[in-house]
Amino acid sequence: MASLVLEDLRKSFGPVAVLHGIDLCLASGEMLVIVGASGCGKSTLLRLVAGLEVPTAGRILLDGRDLAPLDPAARDIAMVFQNYALYPHMSVFDNMAYGLRIRGMPKPEIRARVGEAAAMLGLAELLSRKPRQLSGGQRQRVAMGRAIVRQPKLFLFDEPLSNLDAKLRVQMRAEIKRLQRRMGVTSLYVTHDQVEAMTLGDRLLVLHEGKPVQLATPMEVFERPADTYVGGFIGAPAMNFLPATLLAGGGAVRLAWGEVLPFADGARAGAEGRKLSIGIRPEHVAVVAAGTALQIDLIEPLGSETVVIGRLPDGELLSVKIAGPAPAGEQMHLHLAPEHLHVFDAGSGLRLDPAT
Repeated sequence: MASLVLEDLRKSFGPVAVLHGIDLCLASGEMLVIVGASGCGKSTLLRLVAGLEVPTAGRILLDGRDLAPLDPAARDIAMVFQNYALYPHMSVFDNMAYGLRIRGMPKPEIRARVGEAAAMLGLAELLSRKPRQLSGGQRQRVAMGRAIVRQPKLFLFDEPLSNLDAKLRVQMRAEIKRLQRRMGVTSLYVTHDQVEAMTLGDRLLVLHEGKPVQLATPMEVFERPADTYVGGFIGAPAMNFLPATLLAGGGAVRLAWGEVLPFADGARAGAEGRKLSIGIRPEHVAVVAAGTALQIDLIEPLGSETVVIGRLPDGELLSVKIAGPAPAGEQMHLHLAPEHLHVFDAGSGLRLDPAT
């Protein structure tokens, strides 16, 4: 096991800045998931740690050792790629053993390591097969086995489940979580899938346009998003955002259609008239007999749940997630509970807490 520290890590391609100063410290054995939309710099960050790209500035320290002078092969890091990258002419055993042979490891130790990893991954009966004879999930297991046999200080996962169907993704998520816990290897996992992020990580690093916007546990990111980007990215369906104005005294806001909402946690600092964005998750919108009217545009039945998308009196779209089927009719009535509201500054998008 090893600790990983990133100090003001930056990367530019010509005049285009891709990463804008990443500071990070991973404890030994921790799994950090890096999440964000496509193009936010997730894979670039991973490639910098692996040594496949050279930082423009900053340092990468593994167990206190600066990795900058080291070639990728000398960093004691194993990487699992999105596209498996298996040798099609080699057997499963040879694919898993290839890196060890290159390092000149004795044959008995190679057999022992490959056998142990294959048993761990359920590949023991498949060692003689070629990749074309395997399913997508089995190929991904082989790619993971190739990383495991190296017994590295650090695992890097670059969207390893993106090419799998939904059922296999669920199975492989559980497999990766179990193996990482069992082996205790410090890991960086890159994904744009928020379900993977929430279920796999000890902590999440949310990137937006190359900048870190929040680093916290999955539940803290979900329950207290740092800004509107995080609130809208984490959670399905996405958090609703409603324009509002702060009233005198800071203890309430007026929504665009005139409704006034109090805050359960007391007054919020700020001048009267301050423009706000009020966030509420679809599952926290209560359906009531009489309340704010929502004109229903779309109903999405999901079995045990239903997502209803409609328009509020001011024309704003709102998503509601309810248990069971949707109420009959073209309209439903809602209550926005103050204890479930998230308050953000309309201009910066940053979260506002009491005394902010």
